[in-house]
Amino acid sequence: MPVRTRDALVAAVDGQMRGGVLGVAAIESRLDAHRARVGRFVGARGEEIAFLRNTTDGANVIARGVDWRPGDEVVLSDNEFGSNAWPWLALRDVGVVPRLLRTSEGRMTPERLSEVMTPRTRVVAVSWVSFTDGYRHDLGALAEVAHAAGALFCVDAMQALGAFGLDVKRLRIDALYAGGAKWLLSLPGVSFLYVDGALQERLAVRWQGWRAVADPWNFLDYDQPLAPNAARYEGGTPNFLGVAGLCASLDVIEDAGVDRISTHVLELTDYLVERLRAAGADVVSQRGPAISSGIVTFNLPGADPVALGRRLGGARIVTTYRQTGIRVSPHGYNTRADIDALVAGL
Repeated sequence: MPVRTRDALVAAVDGQMRGGVLGVAAIESRLDAHRARVGRFVGARGEEIAFLRNTTDGANVIARGVDWRPGDEVVLSDNEFGSNAWPWLALRDVGVVPRLLRTSEGRMTPERLSEVMTPRTRVVAVSWVSFTDGYRHDLGALAEVAHAAGALFCVDAMQALGAFGLDVKRLRIDALYAGGAKWLLSLPGVSFLYVDGALQERLAVRWQGWRAVADPWNFLDYDQPLAPNAARYEGGTPNFLGVAGLCASLDVIEDAGVDRISTHVLELTDYLVERLRAAGADVVSQRGPAISSGIVTFNLPGADPVALGRRLGGARIVTTYRQTGIRVSPHGYNTRADIDALVAGL
């Protein structure tokens, strides 16, 4: 977490300690500005941004808001993290058919997506970067295929945004959702959802609350319309502390330069792959122009990845380890010396 983010959080906590609800009034009064801040980061308008709790919330807003008919389909890969899988799989209870693209036979490329889509496909949902091995999808090309068939294109950006930047309008993304706790360098428990303005009028609001309406301070007017923007998806009181921290971290990332961070991260992971292979490791991640990301997954022959990951942790080398391999995710603040320390630790 950046020092600037820590300072913003401490100020917010101290404000509430000293002033109660008045202590967070400054954050609350600037919610529209904070939504606009997030919107600028992804190329959207503030009216298209909602603050939620996590990535799953964002996927659920879309999944439950589409006017599904029995037999409609949603296409996703079979290696999606649960945040971008369960909200869509749960639609089976209203007759929706999930079509899982088998990644063992090939990744979700525009060509493969064209092959699996049918006239009943209503949504294509994909993670920008796969949590398992760091494969980075071509969002613009996938959106083109989805839209040509009349389907919505929805993106989980959790494993990429912050290490990479994007423009949702240029890429024609209909909905994008991400939590703040990973590459965005913020707290868990806060996320944002982008919903294209044109989609908002077609999307039902299934999760309503007192702040979802046009005038939330007119408490007893139960006949008033929904908020005229994406705030309609927020429901109740948002995580003011999380919002302040997220926006502070976005400032840090933008000051550093997202493109500079991306270049640095790709150089570090290329160097990591080179060092791992020289050390005899098997690199699971596919690498190459436009598909490499900030995530590299590997195995060391003869070593249990969970036991190895725990030993690395004991040496203060933080990785994510599962039976499928050890995942390394260097960010803009990491250096080649950190990569050398990891390989030495192995």
